[in-house]
Amino acid sequence: MIAVPSSIYRIMFFVSTRKSDQPRYIELSQSGELETRARLLEARLHSCDICPRACGVDRTQEAGGFCHSGHLPVVSSFCTHHGEEPVISGSRGSGTVFFANCNLRCVYCQNHQISQNWTVQNRALSDCRSLALKMLHLQELGCHNINFVSPSHFVPQIVRALVEAVPMGLRLPLVYNTNSYDSPVTLRHLDGIIDIYLADIRYASDRWAKKFSQVSDYVPYCRAAIKEMYRQVGHLALDGDEIAVRGLLVRHLILPNALAGSEQSLQWLARVIGPETAISIMAQYSPQHRAGSVPLLSRTISAAEYNEVLELASALGMENGFIQDLDSVTEYLPDFDREGHPFVSTPDSEKAG
Repeated sequence: MIAVPSSIYRIMFFVSTRKSDQPRYIELSQSGELETRARLLEARLHSCDICPRACGVDRTQEAGGFCHSGHLPVVSSFCTHHGEEPVISGSRGSGTVFFANCNLRCVYCQNHQISQNWTVQNRALSDCRSLALKMLHLQELGCHNINFVSPSHFVPQIVRALVEAVPMGLRLPLVYNTNSYDSPVTLRHLDGIIDIYLADIRYASDRWAKKFSQVSDYVPYCRAAIKEMYRQVGHLALDGDEIAVRGLLVRHLILPNALAGSEQSLQWLARVIGPETAISIMAQYSPQHRAGSVPLLSRTISAAEYNEVLELASALGMENGFIQDLDSVTEYLPDFDREGHPFVSTPDSEKAG
């Protein structure tokens, strides 16, 4: 049984542990393969097809396309974060890098201040060396990993930053924390680079994905992405301190009125990836951003909706992972306008920027 540092998660069961290995990206750096991949990814920015939207804009010349992002990374915040799953946050926190902008437009996004406010966010352009230095600073703070939040549209910039960071001493596992609207072609460039995939499975219906997130092909891309992630890293594995070092952890946010398609999504996961897949069942939904004006999304989930998903997971034999408590709605809601740190509960000594 894993010790839980936060009351918002309960353990279901868990996979066996293993010793921590050196991240594989170090070898890729030493062989020159990391540089090769950075160049291949950067070349695709000239007619961008980094994410499934494949807007085709030249991001080396403008901040365009659906994500309104150019060739430089835009980092809204970076910090020691204790609100992730216990195997990600551990006792010392996850070194979290929040990228601005997004390739989805979720009406209920709790990060809407940075995901859907690109006019303001793009004033805070960074560069890849600065991103590398941020990662190294988080490592110096003692974080268990580097956690890239909303990375799908900044994959070339992440790999270029790693080219710089590894020779300077970066050694932490890398977490790719994604909405899963990812291109499998792009993900293949990350094989051997990313250690842990923390992947959403948001919808089982493209009807609701289009209505609430402005994406008409979320389901096939999400499922293809999760299959590719699993191919690369396998099931979640922990070190001797019960911290994730490699593998796939799939998050599923329960939405009111069965809009997330929990039954279909969990059935697909159990059938295709396997019932031993580590899952994180999230009960934290609240009507953030514009969701309060959307009748189907204007309330939190009920106890009946919550219990139905837990019973479904149990019936499918999905026992590995985490369950958020139903009263976790107000826990760890970020405020990116707050000076110093988006999470008020974090000690001053652990603030990064």
